[in-house]
Amino acid sequence: MAKEDNYTKDGTVDYQGNPANRKTTGTWKACPFIIGNEFCERLSYYGMSSNLVLYFKKRLHQHSATATKNNSDWSGTCYITPLIGAFVADAYLGRFWTIACFSSIYVMGMTLLAMSASVPGLKPKCYSENDCHPTEGQSAVCFIALYLIALGTGGIKPCVSSYGADQFDEADEDEKRQKSSFFSWFYLSINVGALIAGSVLVWVQNNVSWGWGFGIPAMAMAIAVVSFFSGTRLYRNQKPGGSPLTRICQVMVASFRKYSVKVPADKSLLYETADAESNIKGSRKLDHTKDLGFLDKAAVELQTDHLKGSVDPWMLCTVTQVEELKSVIRLLPIWATGIIFAAVYSQMGNLFVLQGETMDARVGNSNFKIPSASLSIFDTLSVIFWVPIYDIIIVPVTRKFTGLSSGITQLQRMGIGFFISIFAMLSAAILELRRLRMVRRDNLYDAKLVPISIFWLVPQYFLIGCAEVFTFIGQLEFFYQQAPDAMRSMCSALSLTTVALGNYLSSLLVTIVTSITARHGKPGWIPDNLNYGHIDYFFWLLAALSVLNLMAFLLISNWYTYKRPVGTLR
Repeated sequence: MAKEDNYTKDGTVDYQGNPANRKTTGTWKACPFIIGNEFCERLSYYGMSSNLVLYFKKRLHQHSATATKNNSDWSGTCYITPLIGAFVADAYLGRFWTIACFSSIYVMGMTLLAMSASVPGLKPKCYSENDCHPTEGQSAVCFIALYLIALGTGGIKPCVSSYGADQFDEADEDEKRQKSSFFSWFYLSINVGALIAGSVLVWVQNNVSWGWGFGIPAMAMAIAVVSFFSGTRLYRNQKPGGSPLTRICQVMVASFRKYSVKVPADKSLLYETADAESNIKGSRKLDHTKDLGFLDKAAVELQTDHLKGSVDPWMLCTVTQVEELKSVIRLLPIWATGIIFAAVYSQMGNLFVLQGETMDARVGNSNFKIPSASLSIFDTLSVIFWVPIYDIIIVPVTRKFTGLSSGITQLQRMGIGFFISIFAMLSAAILELRRLRMVRRDNLYDAKLVPISIFWLVPQYFLIGCAEVFTFIGQLEFFYQQAPDAMRSMCSALSLTTVALGNYLSSLLVTIVTSITARHGKPGWIPDNLNYGHIDYFFWLLAALSVLNLMAFLLISNWYTYKRPVGTLR
């Protein structure tokens, strides 16, 4: 079993009084097993999901809009369930056992999905490539498997990046710098897995069978579990700090109960434990901050708070507990701005794939055709290109001007990503405009393919990848650093819900656009035959929303107040 470590008064990990543990656990000695787990899990996830919209359309016989909506809904759920896993990790099991338990559910779902695509009776009966007739039961088995996967991934996503960061001691300057690099290389491992999935596994699905196409990801997930357990003796663990939701509710109830109480001008009079350590397991004490002053009422001591000897946490809370809630509230506006970006990002698995299906997929003059879903490898290659560029070149150069160890702040990093994502949507819209002009000019409305190379999609994938390196990695590190110590899994899950809500927003926009534009016999913006549609209008819409979102983000970033652990400068 992994070693149990506790936070000491200054926020560093207590190695159980044994100095040898500090040298033999954590840091990059433990991280290869965590990164190996993430690589295999992402290979499994993307190997199964990259082509899912086409599986819905071709094997489950769904229309384009329906397949896109179902794919968005499922993808969104995969980023909502982390709230469940995060709560379990922070309140009860800790990150190690949460990852271990939910991984088993994940493997079950992947196995069932592979069986639904390969076992006679479970897989749909097909008479040709595009002529399949699944029964309701067969469709149900597929979706049960997918939502088991969604539940399983919910225990891994919010915990694994935080668990990796836990292996570095924030009080050690050298380890602190290593932790900043960890997030970049962690995200790189995700994209190497996605690269293999988007190329090799998508090709297997299109040219060998869906059974093997889903079976190989199932085996990859089993390897992920083995990789994770292989590093057990090297991990540094933090004990769960109890239910974060209970602590949040206690602050809210106590502040409302004392709504008429005046907060003292001298904030040192607010209630805090006399001990050097916080009374919350796994958490450092936090300094008082000036904003959201109403919540400070929960920490105002009255004589009645001590009548029964022990303090009632529903009447009186510590400053640290109040600051926990403040930290979460301050994160919410930043969190909300990630939703539009996630809606843009989700197009790689939806409209970008359908757009590519209408284009010439031949590589050069050969007969080899690249599946449209495989173009996601260019997003991955973009990430693989930009991560080392950012870590090795951009950070050292900007550090000379800013004096920050990270070069630029995480908020600045996210803002740059938002800006780049606008150009990804502009690129997609301009390409579709050009494709539709060719359709009208040559009367190709009923043609299966338009004579324009699928590789014209590469710029929009490359721009999305570049935006990811700035936004998603910045978001990972920002939510980890600004989260209260005992709520890091929960706040990591919160950051992931932007992807869920981005998928749901994309699904909602598709539904609204279809209902408005497909009236009175009109094909609408997103018909089954895109040659009659206008998905360029949809891309223009997302570009406009992205501009508004960037403006909102800039305003919110200027307002943001950073948390301050006791004893730190900031």
